Amino acid sequence: MKIAMIGAGAMGGATVDGLIKGSFVNNADIIVSDPFPQERFAKAGVCVTTDNSEAARKADIVCVCVKPWLVEEVLKGIRPSLRETSVRENRTAQDTSSKTLVVIAAGVSSDDIRQWLGDDCPALLLAIPNIAIAELQSMTFLVPVQAQPQHTERVKAMFDSMGKTIITDEKHLPSGTALASCGIAYALRYIRAAAEGGVELGFRADDATKIVAQTVKGAISLLETTGKHPEQLIDQVTTPGGVTIKGLNAMEEAGFTKAVIKGLV
Repeated sequence: MKIAMIGAGAMGGATVDGLIKGSFVNNADIIVSDPFPQERFAKAGVCVTTDNSEAARKADIVCVCVKPWLVEEVLKGIRPSLRETSVRENRTAQDTSSKTLVVIAAGVSSDDIRQWLGDDCPALLLAIPNIAIAELQSMTFLVPVQAQPQHTERVKAMFDSMGKTIITDEKHLPSGTALASCGIAYALRYIRAAAEGGVELGFRADDATKIVAQTVKGAISLLETTGKHPEQLIDQVTTPGGVTIKGLNAMEEAGFTKAVIKGLV
């Protein structure tokens, strides 16, 4: 199986990093197409090119990860290559092993994609990962648009190898983007704020950041291991009249929960 990544910017490049670190595909079976030189991927044994059509023609899974306003241009440019079956086998469009198109671009609708590609549109899925995919820790949302179960399973397995994946519908994709893709920035902003608080409490900035990062990591492990609601775990930390409940109440008085919800919405 060969996977093409058309676009090696922040998100596309992070996904290629994840594919390299993971075990889903060999590096030699990854094709990266980008107008700028991608020497670091070439050094890792990945095939690099500036020809989108060549990348799409050779791949079984074609991922298009460019800015939303460039998707139409890129898709129309590779349309003839998407029409072609794999160079290794003579396959039909209905074959579960035929080309699969994965579009990673917030705000681009499946209706637009199918209009741009017409009858040449292969099995199609929309995906929204986040940049933690580079560390095999993405929370990815996957929307099968016109794909047989086998196509969906194959693409889900690819993203599962780089984190966790939820299959959803297209109307929930913007919400998933806010919660998990934008959410990386929101989580990091909390860590930054807490680290700044740590400096005010007397720690060096780099030590405070390490402390907060490990604390957040511990909270995540508790959630995943116990399966408990966050508030149940909070109750284990908050003793009557203690500093934890006083700190939480001060944060709520400043609008902590409301601010997070408002930001997401």
